[in-house]
Amino acid sequence: MLAIVHSRASIGVSAPAVTVEVHLSGGLPALSIVGLPETGVRESKDRVRSALLNAGFEFPARRITINLAPADLPKEGGRFDLPIALGILAASGQIPAESLKDLECIGELSLDGALRPLKGILPAVLAAREAGRSLLLPQDNADEAALASNGDVLAASHLLTVCEHLSGRARLVPVPRAEDPEPQGQYSGADLADVRGQQVPRRALEVAAAGGHNLLFFGPPGTGKSMLASRLPGILPALDDAAAMEVASVHSVAGLPVKPGGWRQPPFRAPHHTASAVALVGGGSSPRPGEISLAHRGVLFLDELPEFQRRVLEVLREPMESGEIAISRAARQVTFPARFQVVAAMNPCPCGYSGHPTIECQCGPAQVMRYRSKISGPLLDRFDLHVEVPVQTGEVLLGSGEAGESSASVRERVLKARAAQTERGSLNAALAGNLLHQSCQLDTGSEKLLSAAMERLGLSARALHRILRVARTLADLDGERGIARNHLMEALGYRQLDRQQNQGPVVSA
Repeated sequence: MLAIVHSRASIGVSAPAVTVEVHLSGGLPALSIVGLPETGVRESKDRVRSALLNAGFEFPARRITINLAPADLPKEGGRFDLPIALGILAASGQIPAESLKDLECIGELSLDGALRPLKGILPAVLAAREAGRSLLLPQDNADEAALASNGDVLAASHLLTVCEHLSGRARLVPVPRAEDPEPQGQYSGADLADVRGQQVPRRALEVAAAGGHNLLFFGPPGTGKSMLASRLPGILPALDDAAAMEVASVHSVAGLPVKPGGWRQPPFRAPHHTASAVALVGGGSSPRPGEISLAHRGVLFLDELPEFQRRVLEVLREPMESGEIAISRAARQVTFPARFQVVAAMNPCPCGYSGHPTIECQCGPAQVMRYRSKISGPLLDRFDLHVEVPVQTGEVLLGSGEAGESSASVRERVLKARAAQTERGSLNAALAGNLLHQSCQLDTGSEKLLSAAMERLGLSARALHRILRVARTLADLDGERGIARNHLMEALGYRQLDRQQNQGPVVSA
């Protein structure tokens, strides 16, 4: 007697199909699992046996062979407990086998038959829908699955409930699609109005949000670099359905809670400077997403940038350009999305007070040079904006001046600028090739100015393109079709570290 149950594995952010084949034959009672099962899957036979007996079912005293196809796909975890149990029940005639034809099942069983929650539910929901089947999963995963449900997701808390549904005695109600309680575009986090003064860094933050540019803040400690960076998600547009589902799928695979409230907000990740390269990009024997993938479609904040190990920072170079990270291991290769926006903060020197108006710096020129050289030139090139965050006076900090502009009003300008970029087909930070040439045309005077600045500052071709992209964003914020000379001058002003490294002032108008 043969029974077939459809299920899903979990590899990266994908959920490949797995067919669970259960065969009962004569011979001495035994149970064997084939199809490249890992330890967690091999142990499922003991969990399934106890769950069936404790739920009041008969465990067949036959030779049971379970095949997890395809055989070359690694299987791990307890997600195949439920399909194995249903396959045994169907093969032994305790539930109708026809009821499993248009259904996919995943779930880990406890010894009493209760279903335990799993990681990576959202990719399985989307993959099952594409295959034209419904997905049956644990009740504790229902809230997460509701984000992608179209009436094709069933949730149960116990094996008995599942069997009653399959036998037609009691039907499970499909999980309804979740509605976001917050209006799209509303942000409940920190507000930019809390920042006093700092007009130039605030402007740079708006430019970075409008064009998706990478941003580097530098300045003495306590000037508000981290405070400014934490306000960036509040001025970014809310994620659309496709982007929000991508982000939720990555978080689901990582085992992070995914709830309907606020799931459209861009993620904000701030790893500590002691984080390893694997923690940033992901990895492990069974590859898991790292911080750059968890920041997909959002912001990756690197505080105290020179304190990161140099080799850790260098692994960011490729994903910052490509928007994805491929993790290769002996058994498999997994690709995670990693299209993130980097905001970094650093002190100007080891003691932090170089250029401070009242506190004398204790570092020598060689120490400052050694400190800044921890950030390589190729990595520095990948930051579109280098902005100094100066020390503010006591009057400004104590609030004697006017309060800063709120995140809501800044976000309105950002949305208008992004609407113009959507018409062109790409965010300004991702402009390349002919699209970059067409969108960033300069007049003769501006071309001469940019060429002279390139020679004076020793800019690379990558830095040149980034200046053009920033200038394009500045023009979009002003609602202009062409890049004016003032836009180019302001974009050049955001390459402050290039000027400092080359000991030369920016070219004057």
